Formats: sequence, structure tokens, C-alpha cells
Amino acid sequence: GTSAGAAPPISFNEALQYFQTADLSECRVRAGPRALALSRGQGLAALVRFLFGPPRLQPQLQGERELALAMAQCGLDDNERVHMRILQTVYKKLTRSRLGCPRYGTHWEELGFQGADPGTDLRGTGMLGLMQMLYFVMDPQTLPLAQEIFRLSQHETQAPAMTLLLLQNFPFCIMSVNITRIVIQALREERLSRECNRRQQVIAVLNDLYAAAFLRLYRIWKWQHKTIADSGFLLKELELSTKKKPKQLLKSLEAYVNRSPTADGLQQPSPPSASTGSSRAGEEIRFTGVCDLQVELEGEARLI
Repeated sequence: GTSAGAAPPISFNEALQYFQTADLSECRVRAGPRALALSRGQGLAALVRFLFGPPRLQPQLQGERELALAMAQCGLDDNERVHMRILQTVYKKLTRSRLGCPRYGTHWEELGFQGADPGTDLRGTGMLGLMQMLYFVMDPQTLPLAQEIFRLSQHETQAPAMTLLLLQNFPFCIMSVNITRIVIQALREERLSRECNRRQQVIAVLNDLYAAAFLRLYRIWKWQHKTIADSGFLLKELELSTKKKPKQLLKSLEAYVNRSPTADGLQQPSPPSASTGSSRAGEEIRFTGVCDLQVELEGEARLI
């Protein structure tokens, strides 16, 4: 493949400005009103959501919401220089390398993609999935967290008094894509409207919630010694937390950023509720490739 390593790193704001001016008309059609209607349900479910559900997003924020959903439908394009710069920037920041890398190759598997082409794994979240990775590694407040999670994703330790190797590694980029998928679904179901209305922002709220969810997963994974066999259950628990308690997650990120006593990662998180189920010992959970984003009704949690 070709290398775009000579291209300078790109900031999140520069990349966002590109998408704000790019022609995303086809992507907007795929992310149009029908998908929103399905996420709100039909008949009695729609009426209950209208009467007792979360507030609607204010009209002046609808354009930003549509942009985010259009980005989620936009695939990685080798011919778009900005797309390639985003991809290379993520690679350089995670690996702390000054050099770029080929567009295709096994080096992407080392970052936690499933194969030699990252674009394959972005089908369910589009460029929004890659943009959230970019935000994670380019924001100086979240970069240390991103690098710490990336180190943990490649971690393996010898369990004491055991002959088996306790592997805490996991595919970082696939986990990131799953978290973006969860955030997209929360946006579709208007679970984030109250926070977006309060801050008069949409994409910034999505990014903060993404980072907060990753922080939550990191703490559980690290302190409860989770392995890849626990990933399915953890992602489902994280999906419920993101939809039901987004404000609580955002507060935990704020505490981390402000370096409060609970923000240094030393405090162990409370275990997930037993009512949501648990993974079976020795069960192998396999990340099976990211399929096209589907709109789901509440309670039908689907793992990628």
C-alpha cells in the first residue's frame, strides 16, 4: 500500500471543518428521517416515549446532529487526503511514532483493528468512529488516558501461583468502534438531548461521552482483571450506562480531567450490577467484524 506518513498531523477541529464543508448528501440520505423515526419506535411505544421519554433536541442543534449521523454513514476513502491524515494521526499518536505507515498492512492489527484494512471495521460507525479516535488522541486532556488504555490493551501478565497466562489485552480500535456505536445509538434515541440542550453542543457532547465510556471500561477492565472473554458483557453493561446514566459518566470524566482524588485511576469502580448477567467462565467472546449500523429499540442490545 501507499504511505501518507509525510502528511502533517491533523487536529480534530481542522478535520471537523472539512466535514462541515464536504458534500455528504448521500450520507445524509442514509442517516435521514426514517432512521430517526425507527429509533423513536412506532405506535404506543412512540407515544410513551413522547410523553415520558427524554426531551427533544432543540431545533438549532438539529443541523449538528445531522452532521454527526452523516459522518457515521461516511466510509473511509483512500482518495480523500483528510481521511488519510486522520488515520495517520491516530497511528502516530498511539504508537508515539514520528513516521507514518502504509495504508494497508498488519500494523493496523497491532493497533486493534481486525485486519490489514481499518476501513473494514469502520463500516458500522463510518468516519465518526475514526474522528472520535482522533479527538481522543489529539485533546491534551484525554491523550494520557488514550495512551494508558492503549498500553493496557497490549498488556499481559503472569498470574501468581497459576500456570495459565492472564491476558488483559484487547483490540483497542475495535473496542473504540464499539463505544462509538453505543454513543451513536444514544444520540439516535435522544438520550443525550438534555445534555446537548444544556451545553448547546452535540458533537462535543458525543466526544466527551465517548471518552467517559472508555474511561469507565478501562477502570473496570484494569481493577477487576477482565479479559477478552468478558468483553461482550462489559460492552452491554456500558451500553446501558451510556443510555441510562450519561450525566454520571460525564461527571466521572470531568473528575478525571480535573485530577480529583477519584480521577487518578487508583479508586476501583463499583462492579456492574449482577442483574445484567455475567459472562461464563472460559467463554470466548469474538469480535466479529463491524456490520452496518442498525437502529434498535431499547432493550435489544447488540454487540459488534
